[in-house]
Amino acid sequence: MNKLKLAVLVSGSGTNLQAILDACRRGETGAEVALVISDRPGAYALERARQSGVACVVVPPKEFADKAAFELAMAEKIAEAGAELVILAGFMRLLTEVFLARFPQRVINIHPSLLPAFPGMHAQEQAINYGVKVAGCTVHFVDQGLDSGAIIGQSVVEVLPGDTAEVLAARILAEEHKLYPKVIGYFAAGKISVDGRKVFIKD
Repeated sequence: MNKLKLAVLVSGSGTNLQAILDACRRGETGAEVALVISDRPGAYALERARQSGVACVVVPPKEFADKAAFELAMAEKIAEAGAELVILAGFMRLLTEVFLARFPQRVINIHPSLLPAFPGMHAQEQAINYGVKVAGCTVHFVDQGLDSGAIIGQSVVEVLPGDTAEVLAARILAEEHKLYPKVIGYFAAGKISVDGRKVFIKD
């Protein structure tokens, strides 16, 4: 059985990438990481890819005339790798239709809140400041908005008395490491269907 090929876009340390690599190695996803792309040459996620024997490449935005050219360069490398699903794992750039049109309903992201609550940066701090009793993480399709794509899956984390943003973030991150591979497994098994903004997961 052919495994679903993944391209993972990263900008930082790559803990979600590591969780995905580990889950793929254990045979839990029905997928394999074919390529890791970073926009930052110093991203530790690249070292994680190398240690796992996964092809990786740096695509620095400053080397291109504009954002469209940068995105097209990434898209070409993904196509060359034969990747069928694009995973954003701490990739710190908004993607435009130039990129998204190449992979319709095949680009997903994880965000550390229960969207649509608290999109954007510092979601955990926003949750603490708002006084919510539960927080969590969301895997969603990527569109041209800020964390505004259709929701695929969520995991809930209780906000405890005395939580700081950092403590809550660590607890949410542990759930991200479980949820992201699970959702990838749904894609690999052909269990995802979409009707407008509604995403259905088959049993």
